Amino acid sequence: SMVHAEAFSRPLSRNEVVGLIFRLTVFGAVTYFTIKWMVDAIDPTRKQKLEAQKQVTWSDIAGLDDVITDLKDTVILPIKKKHLLENFRLLQPPKGVLLYGPPGCGKTLIAKATAKEAGCQFINLQPSTLTDKWYGESQKLAAAVFSLAIKLQPSIIFTDEIDSFLRNCSSSDHEATAMMKAQFMSLSDGLDTDHRCQVIVMGATNRPQDLDSAIMRRTPTRFHINQHVDLLEVAQETDGFSGSDLKEMCRDAALLCVREYVNSTSEESHDEDEIRPVQQQDLHRAIEKMKKSKDAAFQNVLTHVCLD
Repeated sequence: SMVHAEAFSRPLSRNEVVGLIFRLTVFGAVTYFTIKWMVDAIDPTRKQKLEAQKQVTWSDIAGLDDVITDLKDTVILPIKKKHLLENFRLLQPPKGVLLYGPPGCGKTLIAKATAKEAGCQFINLQPSTLTDKWYGESQKLAAAVFSLAIKLQPSIIFTDEIDSFLRNCSSSDHEATAMMKAQFMSLSDGLDTDHRCQVIVMGATNRPQDLDSAIMRRTPTRFHINQHVDLLEVAQETDGFSGSDLKEMCRDAALLCVREYVNSTSEESHDEDEIRPVQQQDLHRAIEKMKKSKDAAFQNVLTHVCLD
């Protein structure tokens, strides 16, 4: 017993202290990363957080140059040059922006790229997050979103498929839904009263005719997003084409536009001296032409092989 008492009472050596610190460090690191992994694994918003971390720039968006230019002038410039335009009420960034167009034409990408280029915090507000089974909680959640956006300003509150919960009011609407709409519109009006507030409510929809007229009034800046070319369909139709084939296909499609312009100007005079952009039908015709020429060349090769 005396030996054990002396072993506990004696001071630790240098090597023992270093070994103890090393074991504690390893144990602490393993515990930290294990708990962090478990929290991430059970986090229900993990997918949304990963999507939010993706950086989207204008280079990721193709075929919408006119819309991008308008957004740069209307939304991004007043935010970036706030010190120059703060005394001009007419040149302040819009408090409401509506992006409308067919599905899959890049409305969400444009909203994210706008926030990135303007240096704004991007708040992706999903309508499902505003619904709660308890009476009055939906209004509190909407108020919390706007309060957070004001604290993080400049910021953009983006709502995809905004027509899903801000559609035309009717007598059949539930009381809680009507109150949530009224709260959302009231908070949007609060942004208009403070011209120094840099919070923008941006919505996207493919059915603008279903939106409430009060919401349309609160989104005076509207952009029609319409992609004339379905690149995925073109990629499927040009399977097996080489780089030079794709270049020739685009050239043929552009020549179709030029030929149409020349034929129209020869028949009647036009005030606008402008060639229309390439559309999906032009690419279809160019692809068919390329496929016919490739098939004809392949048949000639087979004929020569058979003759030899």
